[in-house]
Amino acid sequence: MSTTLNEIPDIVAALQAGRAVDAERLCRDSLQRFPGDTDTLLLLALALGAQGRQEEAVAVHARLTELLPDSPLHWGNYATMLREAGRLDEAAVACDTALRLAPDDAAQWVNRGMLQLEQKNFEDARDALLRAVELDPRSPETIVRAARACAICRDYRAEELIRPWREWLPLEDDLQLELADLHQSLGDGRTAQILLEDLCARSPRNVPAAVLLAGVYERVNDLDAAQSLQESLLRHPGALSAANLQDLTHLRATMATRRGDATLARGILEQAGPRNPGDYAHYFDLAGVCDRLNDNAAAMRALDMAHRLQVDELRQTVPHRFEPGAPILPAAVGRVSAEDYLKWPQLLAPAGVESPVFIVGFPRSGTTLLEQMLDAHPSLQSMDERPFFNVLANRLDDDGISVPRDLHRLDQHACDELRKDYLQLVCTKIARRWDTQLVDKNPLNMLWLPLIHRIFPRAKFILALRHPCDVLISNYMQNYKASVLAAACASLPQLAAAYVTAMECWLHHVEVFKPDLLVSRYEELVADPEAHAHRIAEFLGVRDPSPMLRFDQHARDKGYIATPSYTQVIQPVNRKGLDRWKRYQGEFSAVLPVLVPMLRHWGYAGEPGA
Repeated sequence: MSTTLNEIPDIVAALQAGRAVDAERLCRDSLQRFPGDTDTLLLLALALGAQGRQEEAVAVHARLTELLPDSPLHWGNYATMLREAGRLDEAAVACDTALRLAPDDAAQWVNRGMLQLEQKNFEDARDALLRAVELDPRSPETIVRAARACAICRDYRAEELIRPWREWLPLEDDLQLELADLHQSLGDGRTAQILLEDLCARSPRNVPAAVLLAGVYERVNDLDAAQSLQESLLRHPGALSAANLQDLTHLRATMATRRGDATLARGILEQAGPRNPGDYAHYFDLAGVCDRLNDNAAAMRALDMAHRLQVDELRQTVPHRFEPGAPILPAAVGRVSAEDYLKWPQLLAPAGVESPVFIVGFPRSGTTLLEQMLDAHPSLQSMDERPFFNVLANRLDDDGISVPRDLHRLDQHACDELRKDYLQLVCTKIARRWDTQLVDKNPLNMLWLPLIHRIFPRAKFILALRHPCDVLISNYMQNYKASVLAAACASLPQLAAAYVTAMECWLHHVEVFKPDLLVSRYEELVADPEAHAHRIAEFLGVRDPSPMLRFDQHARDKGYIATPSYTQVIQPVNRKGLDRWKRYQGEFSAVLPVLVPMLRHWGYAGEPGA
């Protein structure tokens, strides 16, 4: 027996209007007359869930699975409500049942993935949500969920998934907020800004969106807008949740640091404390202000906590990085010997001026400074660093070609296609100005020299070099998103090993391929920027290097810079970063012996006994 036709619309209308109590009353009245009606039972469960009465909703969903045991919809709803009630083991059983009944139902794979995220089975969750995208490739919600899981697993596919975001607008408020937050976490502050400004314009009372937008304004170096929005939000503290207040408090600390008041920033951070038990970002921020105040011991205590918490997370999100024998830098494992190189077929390739200029070097060696100098020149165009060669290598691996071992197998057609793929990736990130030469700055592209040389054999390279100890202490203070760098920075000895590994890989392949190379020492650049700019211009064959010296204004005009040094490259060249490591010299006792080969090779002081 079924409810009368006019009762269901009334219940649905009450739910849509947010009147869950009225919807519940209507459902119970109807069920007095038709106690087994499944449509009404489903609406009752929804009404109870909307009131936060999860356990009662669970009981109703359980009843629906008894009445309709072959319905994947009801098993899926039951699994969702069990998950929201925190009964994860029971939710897993219900979810498995739904998938057994409907193995090609995208909604059930989304359910599985969301449950696995709750269970902290991150890689399984990613795979389940990617399966959902395969089954329902047009659903923005499904795609955003999958991209979020990829981002948690530090998987490069996150960016590819959300590339068509403009086609999805407008989205429901919650989904657009999640998409903006995802873009921000992936280093695309400009897109986050667009999404949040649109969302705040149409939903001006959306406090979480406004709070996130204030943080985005700081990240894109629009400090006035960040300050104004922050003050506006704090004038109405009753509208802010505890999480909102914590986020704004940490933003206040960041703004104080940006204004040069490290003492105030430290006080704010120490009073606020971490936002949650795993908030390693808080400790990285605290370490930064303690370092500015020359409280080296406090900085190291904060860094020890930051890295411990970050590694705890990484062990869950990217467990393969911590398996026994896992390479510290996977891209540095393979080597092309001189004998191997002789087997490579000679192919047609672009000339040097038609190829990108590659800025490489271990992170925190001054690569961003060099990039901004070159980008300031009208004949050059850079882009925020992107792992394009990781992406290309993964695509080759999918085709059974391992990099660098199988590069000799690439023929003219394959290399031409790789150049097209590379250019397509570039054009997804910048509006290419075709009258300029592209500058590709990604420090660890130094590990991809064999692949780059195969595609662009006449390209010019600039190696950014800096005292290895300064490089290490600067890296140790960074909150990296990329899992390979975050894992490498887990400790100073681990970081030293990563540095030497990267340099040995680079030096080996430089000897094999002999690329057109300029070594740019950070110490020489800051000592005489004008002479260094002339040297770079001569190497690249560009006229009038004077625009390079105005890079700081150019960087301020750009606003968003997707590297940890975004606050530094909008300032003129200074010597603040020189010999910073000496303040932490006591921490380097176990590190210097590891660095000796590179200290000697590059002629830097600092080795034991020196």
